[in-house]
Amino acid sequence: MKAIQATQFGSPSVLKVVDLPDPTPGPGQISIDVSHAAVGLIDILFRQGQFKDVPGMAQPPFVPGLEVAGTVRALGDGVTGFNVGEKVVSMSAGTGTGGYAAVYIAPVGGVVSIEGSNVDPALAVAMIPNAAMAHIALTMVARLAEGEGVLVHGALGGFASAFPGIAKQLGASRVVGTVRPGKLEAAANTKLPYDRIIDSAELPGALAGEKFDVIIDPVGGSLRDQSFALMKPGSRLIVAGNASGDWTHAVKTNDLWLGSMTVAGFNAGAFLPSHPEAIRPGLEAALKAADSGLCDTLFDELPFTKAVTAHERMESRDLNGRIVLTPQ
Repeated sequence: MKAIQATQFGSPSVLKVVDLPDPTPGPGQISIDVSHAAVGLIDILFRQGQFKDVPGMAQPPFVPGLEVAGTVRALGDGVTGFNVGEKVVSMSAGTGTGGYAAVYIAPVGGVVSIEGSNVDPALAVAMIPNAAMAHIALTMVARLAEGEGVLVHGALGGFASAFPGIAKQLGASRVVGTVRPGKLEAAANTKLPYDRIIDSAELPGALAGEKFDVIIDPVGGSLRDQSFALMKPGSRLIVAGNASGDWTHAVKTNDLWLGSMTVAGFNAGAFLPSHPEAIRPGLEAALKAADSGLCDTLFDELPFTKAVTAHERMESRDLNGRIVLTPQ
């Protein structure tokens, strides 16, 4: 099979097209003929070697990618509820690798059928796994209650863009997004269900004193600092990424105590293995949101041979929405 392999840690140029043996599913697994594989920030961090010293993380050579769409190729022992040829989407609950390949092996618990839905496979892989994680983050970590207000930083980003639809599905009264300077034109054309999107450089003044019950921050750095002025007693800030690249950011815990605010981290790779029961409800909620038009984000399709370009664009943040790779 054709695959994209990170031959060593480093720049996007370490990604190479290779031929590998077709894998076969083991017990509790499904093999998928991949039609689309999403490119995520975590793929970039793995390729860069940001987690190279963490036990169990991928070491070169490895195939990046943890979100795929395609059709069921074969079922491992003990797998029921799926049929060969059925259209599916998978999110990884394991090492977070293997997706940039013509055939992907997925644990059955992280697979959801899109057979009979109105969701395009490219959109499905771009949004359903992230929307499932957004559902888990909002219900199990942020504990979002009906009628609460939500602020999402980096509003058009891959993970961030899944939050407004799920928040609305869960009964949020208002969802506001922020984007960095230069992204407002794209934000004005988005179909994502934000009530408003503002330039993050204009915080906090652009919000005229409005505060939020839940803030989703996959950006970090100085924007994370600004978030505390947008919180009120009982608010929850969910740290869900670090697109800014600021790995030295710190929070003053006495400020949390005095403001009666909560800061919690959400990393799916750490959370899901110890909470596998959350995956199925998350996937089902995500499919429902996507099928009802709540996850209609922008995406670009590129062939596997353009994986280097995809990673370069991710690193430069030169995109509005997601990038999806295709084996052809």
